Amino acid sequence: MSAIRTPSLVLTDVGYTWPDGTIALQGLTAAFGRGRTGLVGANGAGKSTLLRLLSGELTPTSGTITAEGEVDVLPQTLTLRTSATVADLLGVREQLDAYRAILAGEASPANFETLGDDWEVETRATAAVREAGLDEGDLDRPVGTLSGGEAVLTAIAGIRLRGAPIALLDEPTNNLDREARARLSAMVATWRGTLVVVSHDVRLLDELDETAELRAGSLTLFGGPYSAYRERVDLEQSAAEQAERTAKQALVQEKRQRREAEAKIAQRNRAGRKAAESMPKILANAYKNSAEVSSGKLRGTLDDRVRSARDRLEVAGSRVRADDRILIDLPDPRVPAGRRLAELAGRTRSVIVQGPERIALTGRNGAGKTTLLAALVSGAAAGNGALTAVAHTARIGYLTQRLDGLDDAASAIENVRSTAPSVPPGDVRNRLARFLIRGTRWIGRSGPSPAASASGCCWRGCCSRILRLSCSCSTSRRTTWTCRASNSSSMRSPATGARSSS
Repeated sequence: MSAIRTPSLVLTDVGYTWPDGTIALQGLTAAFGRGRTGLVGANGAGKSTLLRLLSGELTPTSGTITAEGEVDVLPQTLTLRTSATVADLLGVREQLDAYRAILAGEASPANFETLGDDWEVETRATAAVREAGLDEGDLDRPVGTLSGGEAVLTAIAGIRLRGAPIALLDEPTNNLDREARARLSAMVATWRGTLVVVSHDVRLLDELDETAELRAGSLTLFGGPYSAYRERVDLEQSAAEQAERTAKQALVQEKRQRREAEAKIAQRNRAGRKAAESMPKILANAYKNSAEVSSGKLRGTLDDRVRSARDRLEVAGSRVRADDRILIDLPDPRVPAGRRLAELAGRTRSVIVQGPERIALTGRNGAGKTTLLAALVSGAAAGNGALTAVAHTARIGYLTQRLDGLDDAASAIENVRSTAPSVPPGDVRNRLARFLIRGTRWIGRSGPSPAASASGCCWRGCCSRILRLSCSCSTSRRTTWTCRASNSSSMRSPATGARSSS
């Protein structure tokens, strides 16, 4: 592990317990230094909770967190007011308004106090929107007109613009297309100060200086990017798996020796009883007692060896990672091959969705992909009407970009059964388990706080809810539909590579 350079965030025996008594984190001790660190871990490990503790949004129930400077944070889910503008998202709305008011002749003390010494605020803000891929004149653009990816990238540009010495980014690549990810990489490459990034994006994690893993309630820092961390973990796991196999073989051997010894003891006892028939009683009893003592010592020695082998196997097994994997059975939508389900239309052509079909909807951030899907669900025109989507079925499952389809006050089972009330609770519980949603924290009522902390569990809950619908728009044949900002569209079949466009 590389040496920590000038610690900026120091955790000392930090723990956090949810109001319902569920322990989220316990006994974390670590230090994040100046530089870029990727925070990794399984969904539900507590990464988002840890970031909320580091940012000060949550207060540890035990231990202390020391931050050497102001902390700025990009939450995983941006809560955006539709009336907000890009300048609001950058965090410079008040300063920008004061600057413009002064230029317009409103030289009030309040405007000068709000602006301070930041006379370059508009220039810096304009550079930030360009960095985010927006136009120079977009400072007053309503946030509601941005795509999810544009909003995320603009918020990150705002964190850089505000210049806090410590920055926390929670899943920043969510909703970003290839071009936006390249812009994010450029930002990260020149980031100053302390940067902690929670992500499952391997490419982004490989651009960072260090990797921190949150696992089984402990936080471990590794020197080097994700690929170096992964290589080390893989080597450790290979050795751990070999040690477990060796320990299993040793246990099998000890058990076999124990059985063989027991068979020999039984054989000797039979021979002893037969020999005792021709002995005087006093000698027979002495022989019997001696044999019992000898057999008891041998059994005790062999039992100890079996217990030791079992203990070694348990220790070896504890070092092997048993990471769960999501298992999904896509329900049969029972849709005939020729059944027309929806129509996606551009300016000069349309695409008919029929039968079981898989369609990839692609396009840069802001091209209108989410708008088109929303139009398919609502029946309204997409954007300015150049793109339209008409559904010919009412059975549509919609996993929104913001994962806002769950009732935080309801349990996971209740959320799923709200869309499939006829499905027995036991079946729903089994389905949730296949999405790794288990235990009273998720199955029972836990309130909004724990649910909000585990975004991966939230995503899996939304998926479980949708899949219980057995929607008509479940798919088989693969097609790609591409949205472009000009409201033109194209479709191609990956099987043939043929492409037609308007």
